[in-house]
Amino acid sequence: MKKIAVAIDGPAAAGKSTVAKRVAEILNFTYIDTGAMYRAFTWYCLEKGLDCQDEKACVAVIPEVKIELKPGHIVLCNGQDVSKEIRLPRVSQNVSYIASYKDIRLALVELQRAMAETSSVIMDGRDIGTYVLPNAEVKIFQIASVETRAIRRYDENISKGIPCTLEEIEEDVRRRDYIDSHRDFAPLKPAADSVLLDTSFMNVDEVVNEVLKIIEQKMKEKVNA
Repeated sequence: MKKIAVAIDGPAAAGKSTVAKRVAEILNFTYIDTGAMYRAFTWYCLEKGLDCQDEKACVAVIPEVKIELKPGHIVLCNGQDVSKEIRLPRVSQNVSYIASYKDIRLALVELQRAMAETSSVIMDGRDIGTYVLPNAEVKIFQIASVETRAIRRYDENISKGIPCTLEEIEEDVRRRDYIDSHRDFAPLKPAADSVLLDTSFMNVDEVVNEVLKIIEQKMKEKVNA
């Protein structure tokens, strides 16, 4: 079977990464967590003491940052395992600024596209189907209500021992929605040929099964076209 690219886009805390990981395991595809890459870059900027709303200062450190994704969902930044650190509230509150800067996006998109050249992949993010992998065979835009997404992210953080409040998470989700959808370069929006999937009232297993059905149907359509 030839290489297949699956793009799963959607707003913050829509459950994209959880679903993409599961589907990748089932299909034996490579999972590429683009959000983790932007989070790692954000973490580095914060560690350097930079203001993440200062585009010029953040763009200037691009040559200093090397981000790697390893099996087991390990994220390395310049060789350091930052898998847990990038999920802390301080990173969540700043990542949308970093992800809105064109030069940083261009640098990370180049890396993401290179990863997709080597094997069948599932990639999730904000602009995978519209910009990163516009020719992906399968495109899904996964949504859920703000309240549902906030609860999911809150439960995830608590399970990982990350301190937070539900009110803080909901405010962060709304703020990130606005920033992601209003940025000038590659904003959050569904691709014209994407399948809209509302997961507000679905559990993880139900979403995974639905995504698998969508992939199967899309591949059948490609074969019969």
